[in-house]
Amino acid sequence: MLICEDQALVRAGYVTIFNAQPDMAVVGEAADGEEAVAKARELRPDVVVMDIRMPRLDGIEATRQLAGPAASDPMKILVVTTFNVDQYVYEALKAGASGFLLKDAPPPELVDGVRTVARGESLLSPAVTRALIGRFADRIRPAAEPVTALTAREREVAVLIAEGLSNAEIAERLVIGAETVKTYVSRILTKLDLRDRVQIVVLAYRSGLVSV
Repeated sequence: MLICEDQALVRAGYVTIFNAQPDMAVVGEAADGEEAVAKARELRPDVVVMDIRMPRLDGIEATRQLAGPAASDPMKILVVTTFNVDQYVYEALKAGASGFLLKDAPPPELVDGVRTVARGESLLSPAVTRALIGRFADRIRPAAEPVTALTAREREVAVLIAEGLSNAEIAERLVIGAETVKTYVSRILTKLDLRDRVQIVVLAYRSGLVSV
């Protein structure tokens, strides 16, 4: 993975945490947005861990260049932000970020977040989600069929996605196979005309399936 963070101490902490995992390796570091874009294109990491506020080019524009609509081969980007979630997070969501975690998240949560994004799943920290729903959900929510179009089990899966569970965790909670969970997720996306798991999370909160 590539670590993009302007604070050297924080960056070093990430490197130590991730390199200690048997299935992870940090292939590069970037201290500003322009360096992040250049190194990401050069190294092609499985996951880019991106700070939002960085010199020269902020993390939002860097994310847009690497994962936005104009990107020919979009990368998987995990944005790590401060607790004070604001317009920047909403803009990063639109720019193509795969997920969000808070900077004060414990190491196991950071590690699990990277693994989740690497698998191609979207990830939203519950605290980030609540802030987004409270301030920007009217603009995030896409046009979609009512959640009543979902079956009881599909609604159950949507709720667990909104609570931050991965497919594997949902499978364990519901005592079903991981492939079955993927099928339910695909059905939810199709029925409600949603783009990804992030939009499932948003809709689950906005529709009342999950309380803010």
